[in-house]
Amino acid sequence: MFAAHIREDGTKQSVKEHLLNTAVKARDFAHPFNGDDYAYTAALLHDIGKYSNEFQNRILKGGKKCDHSTAGAKEIVKINKSGRLIAYCIAGHHSGLPNYGSVSDVGIEGTLNARLNKVAIPRYDRFFDEIETINLPVMPNIKLTKNTNIGFILSFYIRFIYSCLVDADFLDTEVFMSNNSVDRTANYDFYLFRKKLNKKLSSFKTDTMINRYRKKILDACIEKAKLKRNLFNLTVPTGGGKTLSSLAFAVNHLIKNSMDRIIYVIPYTSIIEQTAREFKNIFGEENVLEHHSNFDFDDDENSIKNKMRLSSENWDMPFLVTTNVQFFESLFSHKSSRCRKLHNIANSIIIFDEVQILPIDYLKPCIEAIKQLVLNFNSTVVMCSATQPPFDKLFGELEPIEICDNHAELYNAFKRTNVKTHGVINSSNLAKEMNNIEQVLCIVNTRKHALKIFSMLEEQGSYHLSTLMCPVHRKEVINTIKERLREGLTCRVCSTRLIEAGVDVDFPLVYRAMSGLDSIVQSAGRCNREGKLMAEEKLVYGEVHVFYPEDEFVQHQPEAFKRPTMVTESIMRNFDDITSPRAICTYFEELFEITGDGLDFKKILERLESDVTNFNFSFQDISRDFKLIEDTAIPVIIPYDDKACTLIEKLKYSDYKSGILRSLQGYTVTIYKNEYDNLFGMGALDFITNGEINNKDIAILKRDSFNHLYDKNTGLKVTEETGIAIYI
Repeated sequence: MFAAHIREDGTKQSVKEHLLNTAVKARDFAHPFNGDDYAYTAALLHDIGKYSNEFQNRILKGGKKCDHSTAGAKEIVKINKSGRLIAYCIAGHHSGLPNYGSVSDVGIEGTLNARLNKVAIPRYDRFFDEIETINLPVMPNIKLTKNTNIGFILSFYIRFIYSCLVDADFLDTEVFMSNNSVDRTANYDFYLFRKKLNKKLSSFKTDTMINRYRKKILDACIEKAKLKRNLFNLTVPTGGGKTLSSLAFAVNHLIKNSMDRIIYVIPYTSIIEQTAREFKNIFGEENVLEHHSNFDFDDDENSIKNKMRLSSENWDMPFLVTTNVQFFESLFSHKSSRCRKLHNIANSIIIFDEVQILPIDYLKPCIEAIKQLVLNFNSTVVMCSATQPPFDKLFGELEPIEICDNHAELYNAFKRTNVKTHGVINSSNLAKEMNNIEQVLCIVNTRKHALKIFSMLEEQGSYHLSTLMCPVHRKEVINTIKERLREGLTCRVCSTRLIEAGVDVDFPLVYRAMSGLDSIVQSAGRCNREGKLMAEEKLVYGEVHVFYPEDEFVQHQPEAFKRPTMVTESIMRNFDDITSPRAICTYFEELFEITGDGLDFKKILERLESDVTNFNFSFQDISRDFKLIEDTAIPVIIPYDDKACTLIEKLKYSDYKSGILRSLQGYTVTIYKNEYDNLFGMGALDFITNGEINNKDIAILKRDSFNHLYDKNTGLKVTEETGIAIYI
């Protein structure tokens, strides 16, 4: 018998058994997108290098490491040209999808061609005695449209086949090595979930005009859920209850179309926990996976958390709440750890909340990915926003279906603010105005600006929010703000834009530093949100004052921030009501036009089409370049409370740091390089080497530095010269 794996008790799993088990699993995973034959063949051949004497000597006698993944790649290209598509998957099933490279690559381990040209690999002939390969279709079963980017589609397809192979390989190995002791059972009843959701929705009141319109939106979502899989828009004004209404669409649509899961994608981690908590309250904590950088799965003694940790590897859950960064960077990654989940995105309902925040520098590849999920991977996508961008030209022939058609009526029903524009208001004068108001919110573009205004506010009842505060600290402050607003107490807040989306606060008056129109509209959603401002029993509009900051807060703004501001100024000149649907549509049309090629800043689409006839794809390069958040910021762990200090002590002495680092995400502040250098120069940082992640040092604010470098109101003290606030 040729051994593939050996348990600690000496029990062996044969290579044949592992290959057949993995092939069946991979085929099942690929069935929702008609990739059965490709996934089955990839899995069947991925480990045929283990039939070599060298590998058997390695696994049975502890011999030298040997290459066992090149054999399958070399074998599959003999079938037909399309075998090269799968060769990427087999060659990289451990190390990640490689670049194509050059046909002359020899001895350059990283590229696919180097692997295919490799002569000195162990002989694997005995696999022919046990494994019978199947014929591959010449081309995958994919739909092509008029303006098809064939290179993009094929590279996307490869990633999904790779996902099926990697997940099937992991799962079969896990079952054998654990002697089937790992619990990944998944019996989900969406009819029961719908019953629970309906119970929650039955509390929808119709006692006010606003609540009656919320009910209309909900009814429209339930009605449109009867349609087939497609691309949908849900354009609902702020305060229209789109979270629960979109969820009602998703649950009913899933049952109607026999789909597998619901994935809710949110722009910022600062708001994701609120949505996940709402879902967990309805469907149960054990059925909702919250997957982002701030969530902790390390408590393996807790059966629910252990199940969540396992599911975060492959997204095998009925409800997922994740971020734009996690979702899109996984779709464009080459790494097995991030690609493993991709096949479970197929046959799913994907709801994008606040789609106007999709990163404009990567907009074209993001839209193309969404398009392919609908056309070729049997998913339904819902694009949610109060300020719906006109993505029609980018989607081409795939025309979105609007769930709520009565845009003008809804806008008028939910309009609760007037926007007034001003010239420059300096920080001193702005602070004076705010000090004369009992409840007021000011949103600015930089952390430096927020700190300056806050420093001049009266101490009693004034609050600051920015990413200089660790997430645990921010959450505490937001809860205090909400409580004071409910009780009618003095509450003056100066915040960066992290408060704009998903933080349900309701101020009678909002100041907003000049920015993109979408941000201004989001800020307006924090003003008179519930329509409670009344005079003589009549609705009174809240006021949103848009102002220009003084020069010191705009002179270092990056081009990506200047463009939206320029377009907003154009809208202000041409529209009396800049928050109207027509004004918003015009804003995005002009922004897309002025951005031009910048909608695909890294030229992802162009690179994938450059040599498609040879299936030449640079998976590693694109994975490296597709970064919604560039790696220019540095995380610093803050010893904010006793829990943080305990975890930091554990981190120092643990050999397995990943789980502890996840727990510490809530105590992490991300700063710029110059700010990091300042702290380093002051001797304020401790360091722990993390051997699990490229031996990178983990920076920790020293305990004796905490008292004078971390302010209870404003967070970490840094000398900041430039920079828009960071969101992670």
